[in-house]
Amino acid sequence: MEGAFDVTALEETTGTRLSFHCWPSSRLEATRSVAPFGALYTPLRKLPPQSAPTQALPYDPIRCACHAVLNPYCEVDYRSKLWTCPFCLSRNPFPQHYAENITETNLPAELIPQFSTVEYTLQTIPNAGSPVFLFVIDTCGSNANKEELAELADSIQQCLNLLPPETLVGLITYGTNVSVYELASENIAKSYIFRGNREYSPGRVGELLGCTQRAVAGQAGHPHPPQAPGGPPHPQPTVGGPAQEVLERFLLPVSECSFVLETILDDLRRDPWPVPNDKRPARATGCALSVATSLLHLAIPRRGARIMLFTAGPCTSGPGAIVSRMKEEDIRSHADLQKNAEPLHKPACEFYAKLAHPSLFALQSTSDHNKKKKPAPTPTSSPFHVVDVFACSLDQVGLLEMRELVEATGGLMVLGDSFGQSVFKESLRRVFQRFPDEIPEDGGQLQMAFSCTLEVLTSREFKVSGAVGPVTSLEKDGPNVSENVIGKGGTNLWSIGGVDPNTTIAIYFDITNPGNTPLPEGKRRFIQLLTKYQHANGSTRLRATTLCGPWYNPPALPKDDPMAERQAMMNSPVRMSFDQEAAAVLTSRMAVYQTETDEVGDVLRWVDRCLIRLCAKFAEYEPDNESTFRLSPEFSLYPQFMFHLRRSQFLQLFNSSPDEAAYYRYVLCRENTTNSLVMIQPTLLSYSFNGPPQAALLDAESVRPDVILLLDTFFHVVVFHGETIGAWREQGYHEQEEHAAFRDLLEAPQSDAQLIMDARFPVPRYIVCDQHKSEARFLMAKLNPSVTHNSNLDDGGGSSGGGAQVNTDDVSLRVFMEHLMKLAVQT
Repeated sequence: MEGAFDVTALEETTGTRLSFHCWPSSRLEATRSVAPFGALYTPLRKLPPQSAPTQALPYDPIRCACHAVLNPYCEVDYRSKLWTCPFCLSRNPFPQHYAENITETNLPAELIPQFSTVEYTLQTIPNAGSPVFLFVIDTCGSNANKEELAELADSIQQCLNLLPPETLVGLITYGTNVSVYELASENIAKSYIFRGNREYSPGRVGELLGCTQRAVAGQAGHPHPPQAPGGPPHPQPTVGGPAQEVLERFLLPVSECSFVLETILDDLRRDPWPVPNDKRPARATGCALSVATSLLHLAIPRRGARIMLFTAGPCTSGPGAIVSRMKEEDIRSHADLQKNAEPLHKPACEFYAKLAHPSLFALQSTSDHNKKKKPAPTPTSSPFHVVDVFACSLDQVGLLEMRELVEATGGLMVLGDSFGQSVFKESLRRVFQRFPDEIPEDGGQLQMAFSCTLEVLTSREFKVSGAVGPVTSLEKDGPNVSENVIGKGGTNLWSIGGVDPNTTIAIYFDITNPGNTPLPEGKRRFIQLLTKYQHANGSTRLRATTLCGPWYNPPALPKDDPMAERQAMMNSPVRMSFDQEAAAVLTSRMAVYQTETDEVGDVLRWVDRCLIRLCAKFAEYEPDNESTFRLSPEFSLYPQFMFHLRRSQFLQLFNSSPDEAAYYRYVLCRENTTNSLVMIQPTLLSYSFNGPPQAALLDAESVRPDVILLLDTFFHVVVFHGETIGAWREQGYHEQEEHAAFRDLLEAPQSDAQLIMDARFPVPRYIVCDQHKSEARFLMAKLNPSVTHNSNLDDGGGSSGGGAQVNTDDVSLRVFMEHLMKLAVQT
């Protein structure tokens, strides 16, 4: 059965990667398999026309009583016009317009066998209109001099030109106080000032902006709010209400207010409040986000929008503050968080978390602070308003505290050093990417969606344990919800919020079928993933992806015969269907999720135990004889994935701040399988005069004086010149005609690096360095330390094989594998 499973084909046709493609039929065998049974699902992945209809179907789906959608795996009785649901096995009649036309040769799109993914445009939900973008700008950052603000203003102005003309935009700036700009005021820049030391409910924001029923009722001649070509905004604001007033004054189509907005951006100045030398600026980030979320909730509670926060330092004033203004007090570190020695951390986290759902939280007045707090209410729907954070500062800004808000709304995080850096400027521009014009129906639309929810349905033999990614549980219980929780579990329905074509959710399953009841031969398992979202054109869509796969009943074996059991395992299709890349990403997400509650050391030990048990289960070996240890090709790369995961910035906190750790972990938990693997085990290419570029081992042995290395860690792209190459470049040989080959060698990795950066979000930091120079650390820190200052040079550690010495106490991959083999073969 070698090669019977193409583990990557499913991703091309459905946007899904599974850790195992053939599942054992009993809970006991699934537990013994160690690796998680799960799926990595990318809801908005564009699929080829042979796998899904090229356009969304313009009608609502047909559903079973169990909520499953009609799909190609349903059994259809063409004579009685009934279909059988593969999930609950109930029989359902077709609607009349289906029953009159359906035959074996005339099938609707959702029953065509190759269309396992079908997308519907729901007709029962009115079109909401194009999305809204509300820019929230920090004017008092540590680097917020005139040049910094000018760079930021220029980037935002460029983005305005990328928006469809009917898109609504708004502007808020903040420092000590918060300013909301009235874009309908053409003659003079007009803004409303909010005190930065408090939070504001939607009703209070409307009152302070003069957007109330009473204020508008006495005025006449107000035009109707702008409407998108696809239909009226949803919900239609009441005539004369505060929502209409906000849409007329503060949130305007970019085609109408671009001149006013660009004028305001050109005139941006640093926050005028004086800052003593021994204090930090009074930065009211929390208040600004409170005003922004309340403004959108007041005006467009059910319309897709993005709050784009541009911050250059930590919040020091009002709600959400993470550090005091006194510079003598340091910002929180990993050690402070471990000791619970940071009193501002938990209140800030709670404040930002509740901003995702402003309507659920009744704001407490100052007099209520001493009263007993009620538990946080559970959201019942996905947020329509996404919060993105663009943090450009050499200091921490509070990403750790804001992560829950960004995660709950499906937002983006970008971390850079300054607003003039390409990491920020290019990343911001790519947020507004559109689908190519040649794509049917979606051509020219922004590559984003809003208010996304994901529901998972399963057949009866297994249940849903949970999900890890930018998701929030909507706490919908059901018969397919497992008691064994992984990640955010106890539900089969999650809120994702904002999504883009790379957003990927990890879903974990629990096989519950008892071992004493083997399944019938030929029995199949079914998974249906229902993704409901608001498209960038304002319509509401439902994407239904249905997966089908085989079960495997282990043969009956004689008792107390370990050799027979091992031989059966070697021939098991479960073993041959293993996708080590998907399993590595699923395990990595589980490990990262555990770091939120457990010590990193405990998580590392859990990773080690799982790896040892996996190798003991699936490797070929003689007991207590490590020299006979062999891993089949399906498992051969998995140990080195775990080796690099253990050394990565996702589990090792050394040399990273709490903000950086939160950023790296958040990006890992939302990217697709390929990008996640690059983060876990970076790719390395070697360029030399000996031939074309070739993949190199991520090892110190690959560093040689006469080669150029191209390292891709996802967050950084490093072009590393060997010592000899660097010396030749310094001598200017590449500028001489007779050394054109050397010039081509220098240019080749730079061209390839540009291709990598052109296709990635966030844009990685580009580093060009030479061997033995300071920035070479970005490469050396990622290499397997096969040659260190502790190496025994007599055993081939470094003198004869070449390579560069890595100054670390970490064990090498060879030592790691030796210990793994020794522990795996122990009886």
